[in-house]
Amino acid sequence: MASSEGAGPEPATPLASGRTADVWLLSGRRVLRRYRDGGDVRAEAEVMRYLHRAGYPVPRVHRADGADLVLDRVSGPTLVEAFHAGTLAAPEAARMLADLHDHLHALPALRSADPAVRILHLDLHPANVLLTATGPVVIDWTDSAEGPPALDRTTTAVILAEVAVAPGHPLAAAAGELLSAYVAVSGPLDRLAEAVRRRAAGHAPDPQRLPQAAELVTERIRAVATTAAQPSSAPPRSRS
Repeated sequence: MASSEGAGPEPATPLASGRTADVWLLSGRRVLRRYRDGGDVRAEAEVMRYLHRAGYPVPRVHRADGADLVLDRVSGPTLVEAFHAGTLAAPEAARMLADLHDHLHALPALRSADPAVRILHLDLHPANVLLTATGPVVIDWTDSAEGPPALDRTTTAVILAEVAVAPGHPLAAAAGELLSAYVAVSGPLDRLAEAVRRRAAGHAPDPQRLPQAAELVTERIRAVATTAAQPSSAPPRSRS
């Protein structure tokens, strides 16, 4: 395999492999992200270019052609790696996910003029956040769309719950802990049925687990609401 963006042939194995694509190292601190089943990356590239111009933390796009995206190479551990290693606690990781959503949803949509519509990532989970020296960077915009921000937030909660309810998954307990922390800071998660439908029609690793995942999300939402409704045990502040 060769690329006009690199100097010489590509390595025999990719730098990284995801659910649908492989990433190959190029010269000039760039990478080639190639979808294994082909496709057209132009829509994804358009969203990423728009967000990069707007100051949102995404890799810069250099070329988009067919199934190939040439991007800046982004170095750093994923959020899931940092959380699993203990270098980032659940409240910090949850706050980072919530802040990335807030930043994204504060930007105008690319196509819609409806002020209630925003760009949605729809796959914003800890494995798609890279922790660089200058801050978090969000990758993998394959599923991006436009719609209500609550759908984006709720989808993240469902993805975390899918891992939490997966039998024998090495990160199940960590995902459950992060889900609780995320629900507490995310904002309203009132698009659960729609998020589950999208996951069932898209990239859920085991769609049969989605009802259990949705039940867990509902349970955590209720737990957070119950805690918030309880009177604080802290002494009243002085009104001096």
